[in-house]
Parts: sequence; C-alpha cells; structure tokens
Amino acid sequence: MNKVISAGTGRRKTAVARVTLLEGAGKWTVNHVELEKYIPSEALRDYLKQPIAISGFDISKTDVFVIAKGGGISGQAGAIRHGLAIALVAADANLRPVLKKAGCMTRDSRMKERKKPGQPGARKRFQFSKR
Repeated sequence: MNKVISAGTGRRKTAVARVTLLEGAGKWTVNHVELEKYIPSEALRDYLKQPIAISGFDISKTDVFVIAKGGGISGQAGAIRHGLAIALVAADANLRPVLKKAGCMTRDSRMKERKKPGQPGARKRFQFSKR
C-alpha cells in the first residue's frame, strides 16, 4: 500500500467524495475505476482538476484515490473538486489563500428544494379556480 500524503472530504448537492492523495505515479482512481471511464465528460474532468491547475501542485508523483457516493456525475465531480482542494491544503498549507481566492475551498451549498405538502412540486401550485 502506498503512503498517504493527505486526505479531504468534499461535498456538493447530495454527493460526498473522500479524496486521498497517495505517493505514486499520477494515477487517478474513482470508486476503483479509472477516472476517464468513471467521468467520460472532459469538461467535468477539467473542472474537478481545477485545484491542481490553480495551485501548481506537482501531481505526477501523487496518486489520487477517490470514493464518491450519492448524487449524480456532476455533483460527484463538484464534490471531488472540493475534497481535492481540502486534501491539497492538508498537504501544503501555503496553497490555502490561492485556492480560497479561486473558490475551490467553498462548499457549493445549492441543493434541490423540497416538495411542499398539498402542492405538485417545490414552487408549482395547482391551478387556481375562482368558482
């Protein structure tokens, strides 16, 4: 087993991602699957790798191991991005101001609004009848 450098937990919508940075050769694993297979969208992969691009952290000597649960692929990508930023700060505290300014350290708290009783949806109302 490779030596653990740091770890971080990220959240987005209902998704939770535990990100662990290990000594290795730059391999990405999400839920025991290669990153390219788990997240086929290149835009989402670029989005979740933002903390590395912003901080300039040398990821070539580091393996990234992720366990993601809940939500969909987009929510999990956001959770991985958040967890990765927290793990990078745990590895090197000097990266915090840069990542915080870029918005990587902030949890995106937007969630689906709950359905209200006596209504068809969260905001939608049944048609009003005057008579």
